[in-house]
Amino acid sequence: MLEQIPRGGLATALFLAAIVGGSLLGSFAPGTAGLVAEFTDPLILVLVGALFFTLRLDGLSALRRAPQTMLLAIGMNFLVIPFVAFTLTALLPDDALRLGVLIYCLAPCTDWFLGFTRLAGGDTTTGAALIPLQMVLQLALYPLWLALFAGQHVESTMGETATTLLTWFVLPAAIGVAARIALHLIAPAERREQILATTDRSMPLVIAAVILVIFAGNVGTILAAPARFAGVLVVVFLFFVAIFVIGEGVARLFRLRYAEHALLTMTTSARNAPLMLALTTIALPDQPVVHAAIILGMLIEFPHLTVITQLLQRARRHPRAAVSIQG
Repeated sequence: MLEQIPRGGLATALFLAAIVGGSLLGSFAPGTAGLVAEFTDPLILVLVGALFFTLRLDGLSALRRAPQTMLLAIGMNFLVIPFVAFTLTALLPDDALRLGVLIYCLAPCTDWFLGFTRLAGGDTTTGAALIPLQMVLQLALYPLWLALFAGQHVESTMGETATTLLTWFVLPAAIGVAARIALHLIAPAERREQILATTDRSMPLVIAAVILVIFAGNVGTILAAPARFAGVLVVVFLFFVAIFVIGEGVARLFRLRYAEHALLTMTTSARNAPLMLALTTIALPDQPVVHAAIILGMLIEFPHLTVITQLLQRARRHPRAAVSIQG
């Protein structure tokens, strides 16, 4: 979705500002934070609807030109990463914390990773084509992940969860798709592209708003027991290190070109925390610890993405001096 953003760093700064703003609001003005948190549901509806309104399926043809990169990205995100995440979360002593970190780790990003891919000089054409495919896969698998990993947290509410997800995901998604079809039927091509481009550019603002209100509503849970959540930061850090190392090995094994290598690194490093947090807030409304664990993942993710962007850029400029990154 950030394909339309000229500098991925601007979106990153926006998200970090939302994290800081929401955290400060929740810490120093809990009453106001409670009022702000009431905007979570409508913002989630807007986010899901806008995601599907701007979803571009015409780029899927690019996947035929890069089948190896596509298969490696899907294999890493939906086969390797679940195994690594499940293994590392076993280090956490709390079921709710484990569930939150698992949900965070299991969903590949469908928006800002493309901005970082562009900054690193990666293959953004194939990256854009991966967005709809990975979004559909992660959303289809979300109820399965809950059933497999949530255990007693949702056993008694799976029916209610399915109904809730239907209402809060399928309905806005259908509205977004219907609006896209209507736009195609009634608007000339030039006007249609202008509307889609404007909506694309507004997506970081919507995501930032979601991040802000959810942080404002949940940061109190983290501050109430900081020692309990310290392990989450360690596990998420280890997760990113492990995935980076595995990705480097895969890039070397399959002799990926630099652009393909950068794309694989970014799509396996960036996680879809806002959407997963939004869905989990709806599916498991009475699990603030789960929500807080997902939130903490973002605190590690953005510095991590910034660091690997610099490493990839350095490898691109000095391939001989950065053999370990270039593969």
